Amino acid sequence: MNKSAPLSGLRILVVEDAFLVALDLSDELTEAGCDVVGPAPSVKQALEQIDGVELDGAVLDVNLQGERSFPLAEYLAARDVPFVFLTGYDSATVFPDQFRNSPRLSKPVETRLLIEAVSRFSQHKD
Repeated sequence: MNKSAPLSGLRILVVEDAFLVALDLSDELTEAGCDVVGPAPSVKQALEQIDGVELDGAVLDVNLQGERSFPLAEYLAARDVPFVFLTGYDSATVFPDQFRNSPRLSKPVETRLLIEAVSRFSQHKD
């Protein structure tokens, strides 16, 4: 981990079902100083990977091969873990009411926007 990196020390869960996208996200976050948990391609695997792990935040793809990540977002929200959704969807109608105003990034995600979004997780810790 790079201690001088902007996101140094943040433990971030990455949930993304597209293998190459997951690797890119993980690499970008690692280069920014994060300790990446995952990537996990499904809600079930994400829950298994975070069992007993303290997280500072999560990056959640909305559509995981037809499965939605909303149950995982509910789990994280109940534990006060901030997250950002990744989506190719434009319409807010895809999102349940409790997540309509949640932070989201459009795919493909620009590294700068990803880092900005995840940097807000450290403010959540304070």
